[in-house]
Amino acid sequence: MNSPKWFENARIYHIYPLGFTGAPEINDFQSHPESRIDRVREILDHIRSMGLNTIYFGPVFESVSHGYDTADYTCIDRRLGTNASFRQLVDDLHKQGVRVVLDGVFNHVGREFQPFRDLRERGKDSPFIDWFEEVNFEEDNVFHDGFSYKGWEGHLELVSLNLKNPEVKSYLLDCVRMMMEDLQIDGLRLDVAYLLNRDFIAELARFCRSLKEDFWLMGEIIHGDYNEIAGPDLLDSATNYECYKGLYSSHNDYNLHEIAWSLNRQFGDQGIYRDLKLYNFLDNHDVDRIASVLENPGQLPALYALLFMMPGIPSVYYGSEWLYRGKRTGYDDKALRPSIDDIPKEDRSLVDQIRLFSHIREEHKSLSLGKFTPLETESEQMMFARQHKEETLVFAMNICGSRVLIPQNHFDCLENLFDPREMIPRQGQFELYPYGWKIFKYPCS
Repeated sequence: MNSPKWFENARIYHIYPLGFTGAPEINDFQSHPESRIDRVREILDHIRSMGLNTIYFGPVFESVSHGYDTADYTCIDRRLGTNASFRQLVDDLHKQGVRVVLDGVFNHVGREFQPFRDLRERGKDSPFIDWFEEVNFEEDNVFHDGFSYKGWEGHLELVSLNLKNPEVKSYLLDCVRMMMEDLQIDGLRLDVAYLLNRDFIAELARFCRSLKEDFWLMGEIIHGDYNEIAGPDLLDSATNYECYKGLYSSHNDYNLHEIAWSLNRQFGDQGIYRDLKLYNFLDNHDVDRIASVLENPGQLPALYALLFMMPGIPSVYYGSEWLYRGKRTGYDDKALRPSIDDIPKEDRSLVDQIRLFSHIREEHKSLSLGKFTPLETESEQMMFARQHKEETLVFAMNICGSRVLIPQNHFDCLENLFDPREMIPRQGQFELYPYGWKIFKYPCS
C-alpha cells in the first residue's frame, strides 16, 4: 500500500487540547467561546525545534466533558474557541510546515448530541430512533429516559451510533467534509476504530480520498489484527499497541528479545504489517506516562532512539519530552492530561535527543521507507538494519548500565546486505556505551 507522500516521513506531536489548555472539565453550553486552543502557539517554536512536523489534536468538537462525548461535530468546543479561531490556527500551522490531524469520534456520541436529545424528549415519536444502537422502549436505563440503548463498553454516557443507518453515515460524512474543507485539516485519527463497522470504514476512506487524495486516516486498535481496519481500501495506519507494550516491558525486563520478536513479526520479510506505516508511541492520553512506567530512567534516550528508528510513524505525547510523570488512578486519568502550565520544563536533555532523532529520520529515507532486517539480539543489546535503494542504516542499542564491546562475528550476517569494503569495524569490534545507541551508514552495494 502506498501511504500519502506527506506522511511517509511524518513525526507527530500529540496534544490533548482540553487538558493542555486547562479548560473547564464540564461544558456548560452557555459560556462565550474562549480561544484557549491558541495556547498551542506558545510552544510552536518548541515543537518545530524538535523537528516534529505534524500535530495530532485530541477531541476539539463541542462535547459534554472529556471530548469523546460529542455534542456537535460541526462546532469547535466553546472551551477551546470557535471554528474561525481554529481555522486560523490551522492556517498558521500550515505556514510553519506543520500538518494537522484531528480525532474523529464516530462510534459514539454524548447524551447532549441533538438527535439523542430529540429521542429523549419525544420518545417513540422521534425520527432518530434508528440513529442509535439497540434502542428498546420495553426497558429503562439508569438515566430514566424511558428506554434502553447501547453505550460504548457499557458506559451509557457514550451513546453508540448505528453506523449501518444510511442517514447516520450521510450525516457523519457531511461533518467530515466540513472538517476537511472549512477547517482544512490533513487527517483523522478514528477513535475506537476496532468497533467501527468495516463497511463504514471503507466508505469513509473512499469519501475522504475523493476529496483529498493524500488525506491520512489512522485508527485506534488495541488488540487483534490491524489489517482488519487498515489496508489499500481502508485506513492508512493503526495504533501500534503491540509494540507500545513491547517497547517499555522489554526494557523493564532487560529482555530485548520481546520487542525484537514483535518488530520482526510486524515488519520483517514475512511481516504481517510490512506494507503499513503503523503509528508508534511510548505514551498517550490513555496510558501512563513513559517516565512513570520505565523503571530505569537512564534507558529513556535509547528507548526514544528506538521509537524513531523502527518502522512506522513516531509520535511524542506533549510533556513527555520534559520527562513529565503521570499515572492513571482507577478511572481517573487527569494525571495523564495536564495543563501545559503544570508541566515542569527545566530538564531539556531528552528534548535535545528527540531533536537529533528527528533530524536523522528526516535526512535518511531508509528510516521512513526502508526495509526492516533484524540482525542480532541479546537480552540487553539489539541491532537491526533499515535498507533503502540509496543507503542502509544499522541501528545498535544497549540497555544495560555497562559498556559493551560488539565483536566482529556479530557482523557476519551483514555480508549479503552491504559492500564488504565498507564493513565495520576495521579493528574487529565497536563499543556501545551504557544505555547507548549507535547508527552506522552503508552505501548499498
